[in-house]
Formats: sequence, structure tokens, C-alpha cells
Amino acid sequence: MESQTLDREFNRVLELAEFDLDYTSLNDHFKDLSKLAARVAGTDISLVNIIDSYTQWTVSKHGLDIDSMPREESVCQHTILNGDHLEIKDLSKDDRVKNKFYVTGDPHLRYYFGLPLKTSEGNNLGALCVLDTEEKDLSPEKIELLKIIANEIVSRLENTKEVGKLQSKIKDLTETQRKVSHDIRGPLGGIIGLSELIKEKGKENKIDEILEMMDLIKQGGKSILELAEEILGSSDEKQPGQNEFNLKTFKRKLEQLYLPQAKTKGVELNVEISEKNVDVPFLKNKLIQITGNLISNAIKFTPKDGRVTVAILLNNNENDKTLHVNVIDTGVGIDENQLAEIQNGEGKSTNGTSGERGYGFGLSLVKHLVENLNGSLEIQSEVGKGTTFNVALPRE
Repeated sequence: MESQTLDREFNRVLELAEFDLDYTSLNDHFKDLSKLAARVAGTDISLVNIIDSYTQWTVSKHGLDIDSMPREESVCQHTILNGDHLEIKDLSKDDRVKNKFYVTGDPHLRYYFGLPLKTSEGNNLGALCVLDTEEKDLSPEKIELLKIIANEIVSRLENTKEVGKLQSKIKDLTETQRKVSHDIRGPLGGIIGLSELIKEKGKENKIDEILEMMDLIKQGGKSILELAEEILGSSDEKQPGQNEFNLKTFKRKLEQLYLPQAKTKGVELNVEISEKNVDVPFLKNKLIQITGNLISNAIKFTPKDGRVTVAILLNNNENDKTLHVNVIDTGVGIDENQLAEIQNGEGKSTNGTSGERGYGFGLSLVKHLVENLNGSLEIQSEVGKGTTFNVALPRE
């Protein structure tokens, strides 16, 4: 692959990571558009697909029940490399896909038309595609309508990204609010205590004016303290918000996304969480992109009947608020040269244990994202025995 193409692909997956998408929660955003695309094209099937380094995620579907497939199995992987659109009249006669399971077996697809989902930065995050079991002939007018639908999908994705940014800012404001509440508790408690002491002394010396002033100070201090308690009480809630996980919800999300991949390949996937701090919320910020790429990589390089374990621990001490994610596999391992390339951020494609192909950017992307979050990535590996990735991310 040419250097320019490699750069373009890395920029593509990097921008996709910035969208920080939860692939299982997007169907409601796009189900009207996927249905409309099928109606416009006159096809039985329409899919909205997002493609990362390893996987094609179907985030909205009409007419076909599918959630994901390995990137190398998809037709849309070719669409995102295309400049405008990709039309295949008969999939069974196209050398790139004629042996794929959805062509040779149920639903025996034949027709494909795909449009890249191009962002304002010029990167193709995925594709809108329409498919059928019979050959179709799309007029230029229908193609233009499908382009309008594809542009609307991108617009909604970008709106989702902006909402995520706003939620992060709100979270920051909430944290500031919590800290302010904590900070004013002590001084206000001191003021109330001091006013009580002075009031007692005033009683002894029968200084009515001071007694009256101390009552005012005490009542004012109590009112502010009650307000602080109210603010702090609302910000100390342990339920995760829309832009947050706790250990239990993070575990469920990873299992929902990656257990199907592991089962398809015959690899055992276990997600384990520590018993402490299980309900403490923390920002989702890039966690799916980081952990998901590591899990997909582990599945790719672990042979059938192998095992991938994800162990997650959250420290929530005053001086240590760190999320630890360890991904351990029993795969083929990484030699010293490959380790050095990963540590240097160099992505090179290698085939997985079942011949899976990729662009080699999954681990380079993880390294980039972890460093941008001021975290650390450590890798231990032994060729033929497996690899362990240790990620530590500050959650403050």
C-alpha cells in the first residue's frame, strides 16, 4: 500500500475515534434514513455501516438482521476507498466478493450500491449501501437522492459528536461544582461554629447587640451550607450519565460489542471487573475505541479455541483516580521487531490466525489515543504464547 494511502487510512481511523461512537446505540438516529434509502433505491435491504481498523459495524439496518462482520469480509471496505460510489451489478461475478458467505449462502445477495460517508474533513467513516437478491438499475435521479441521504447521515454523526463534546463540558462543570461545594463546606462549618462560640460568650456578658449579629451570621451560614449540601448531593450521584460508564455498564457494553466476534472465530472472551468501585461513574471518553481495538486485535491473532481476557480495575482514591484495562490473549504473540514498531507508532498490516487482513493501524491508534489522554500503554509478549496489553488512563 502506498505511503499516501497509508496516511489517508490512519487519518480516517483517527477521525473516527474522535467521534467516540457507541455502535450499539445509533440505530434510532438512522433507522428512518436506512428505510428511506431502500425505498428510494427499490431494494429489499439498506445498511448504514461504520468501518474501523478491524470491523464493519452496522449501526442501522433495514431488511437484513446483521450487527457486524470482519472488515475484510465486507463490500463497503471497497466503497470507502472509492472516490464517489461503488456499484456491483452481480456480486457473484466480482472476484473481490464472489466467495463471501452472503453471496454463496443466505441471503444470496447479488446487487450492491454503496456511497461513502464522507466527513467535512474528507475522511470516509463508512458507507450507506443498498442491496438486493436481484439486479437493479438505479437512475441518476435515484443516485442523487441516495447521496442526499448519505450526507444527512454524516450530518447527524457530526451532530452526535458535538453533543458528546457538550456533555463532556457539562461533566467538567459538574466536577467544578462538586469541588466548590466541598471547598465551602469547611469554612462555612467554621463560621457557624465560631458564631455559636461567640454567642455563648455574649450570653455570659449580656451583650445583646452581639447576640443578635451572631444569630444573623449563624442563620446566613446555615442557609449557604444547606445550599452547598444540596449541590453536592446532586453531584455525588453514582448513576452513570449518558456520557459515562461504570465498571458494570462498561463490561456489558464490551460483551455486547465483541462477544459475537469471538464466538464467530471460536475464541473464548471473558470480561472481568474488580469488585471495588463498581458503581463509580467515569467518562466514556475514547474507552470503546481504545479497548475495542485491543480486543479486536487479540481476537484476530488468537487461534480457534484460544482465550482473550479483559480485566478492568478502577482506582478511586483521592490521589489516584486511574482506570486500568488489561487485555490478555493466548495468541501467536509479537516479536521484538513488531513490538518496537508498535511503540514507535508505526502501523504495518499482518494477517491474523484465520487469514484476517487489516491495515495495521489498530494498535498505532490505541497508542495515539492513550498518549493524548495522558495515559500509558505497556505490552508484554512471548511469541507462540500470547500478549498482554496494560492500559492505564487517568479518569479525573
